[in-house]
Amino acid sequence: MPLTTTLARVDADLAAGRVPMARQRLRGLVSSFPDDLMLRRRLAEVYRLYGEPAEAGRWMYLEEDRDAGETSAFEARYRTPQERMRALAWRGPESLARSSFAMEQLAAVRISCSEALGRPVDWDSIPSALDDEPDDRTGKFSSFLVGAGCLVVFLVMLGIWVNGLIALFD
Repeated sequence: MPLTTTLARVDADLAAGRVPMARQRLRGLVSSFPDDLMLRRRLAEVYRLYGEPAEAGRWMYLEEDRDAGETSAFEARYRTPQERMRALAWRGPESLARSSFAMEQLAAVRISCSEALGRPVDWDSIPSALDDEPDDRTGKFSSFLVGAGCLVVFLVMLGIWVNGLIALFD
């Protein structure tokens, strides 16, 4: 669906009070057009309707006229540079940004993330959550616990099934 058609549907959704649908459409548009700052601004406006300052700050982060409170809420929710980099949902080089302020913000987040990880990163290879973990042992232990829990659930279900079969043939 073309951008203008989808934006017209967003306007119709908002006029009819279908805010969740408008938000969903705008999220899809931002995903398809990550460098369009106008779409990010519209999405921030929808999150303001929800009373979500952190999400409004997330989508206004690249705008010079952003609200300081919303920006602080965004930075408090997404504490690390890696989390911010993923949250901004940018793709491609900073040069695609349509304002110098947005380019500076994107570069600052990317550089912070590179420094935190000790290696260069770019917007096309956003670090995963596993890159945030400084110690790999915690991940292995939690994986063990998850596996053990799945095994216990499987054994319980198998016991119930076997008990049912025995009762059926009694």
